[in-house]
Amino acid sequence: MQAQFTIQVSSFQKINNIPNAWSNDNYLQLMTLMGLNDDLDGMDSVELREMCMMSLNDLGPIEAAKIVLIHLFNDEVTEGKIEQLANDMTKDRLWEEYSDCLFHERFFSAYGLLREAFNGIFAQPTGVEFTVNITAEDADDLAIFDESLHAAMVRLLSRGLSPDALMHRLYEDQIKGTNFPESEGILWQLVLVSTDDVSRQYKMVSSEFWFGQFAEEPQFEANSHADAVAEDE
Repeated sequence: MQAQFTIQVSSFQKINNIPNAWSNDNYLQLMTLMGLNDDLDGMDSVELREMCMMSLNDLGPIEAAKIVLIHLFNDEVTEGKIEQLANDMTKDRLWEEYSDCLFHERFFSAYGLLREAFNGIFAQPTGVEFTVNITAEDADDLAIFDESLHAAMVRLLSRGLSPDALMHRLYEDQIKGTNFPESEGILWQLVLVSTDDVSRQYKMVSSEFWFGQFAEEPQFEANSHADAVAEDE
């Protein structure tokens, strides 16, 4: 069943990094991968970050990219693939171009860190942070966001994009269908801000690649639906 909504993009800004994407623990793990985890006790967060950035810079861009990718992807990517991706990062925009969008958020954060470490060389990542107000025709329709938040939201937002948007060309089957696992790789962060009987406000972070069209803060009518519930659930 398709639920009908009115959607208003109420705020929109471009971002080049995700707040708090890199923690002290992340920097410590990077330093360990570089074999430089001695004598770090007592460093405050600023000193630790500066030491990590300097150490990455000392490695050179390709080796630094390898360290960052090993940290971010752990055992999900083979050593040979890491080598290839590290070389690709200096000329490509993998937070947009990598075939598996579930990796895009981590690539985005990798580019942000490496670009700062090398004062350029790596492309500047382009993301968006925006807030959406959703009003339902019936209060019960809001339940689709409780059932499968990311999938229902991406389907809804896709209706506000132009018909020739890449989202439709790549994921039209998932938008129309009942299984959309890629949706969590499209909306990187999705947080409920407020709610009442027939409306909700969500704040989200994604790539400009997907939702740059929302810079004009549009309002539109759209429908959406949740993923199907697996029989064993």
